[in-house]
Amino acid sequence: MEPTKQMSEAMDALLEISDILNTGLDAETLAVCVQLCELGVNPEAIATIIKEIRLQTSNLPNQKNLQAKGTQ
Repeated sequence: MEPTKQMSEAMDALLEISDILNTGLDAETLAVCVQLCELGVNPEAIATIIKEIRLQTSNLPNQKNLQAKGTQ
C-alpha cells in the first residue's frame, strides 16, 4: 500500500474515532492536531488549548450582546 493511501486511511480512522468520542473536531483541525503531535507537542497541551479556545469563543456572542445592550 502506498504511503499516501495509508495516511488517508489512518486519518479516516482517526476522524471516525473522533466522531464516536464527540470531540467536535473537523477533519482539518484533527489533521493539525496530529501534525502537532508528530512534531512532539504534548497531546494534553493541545487538548487544553482547544478547550480554552472553545471556552473563549463560546463567550464571544454573550459579550457582543452585552455590549450592544449597553450602548442602547
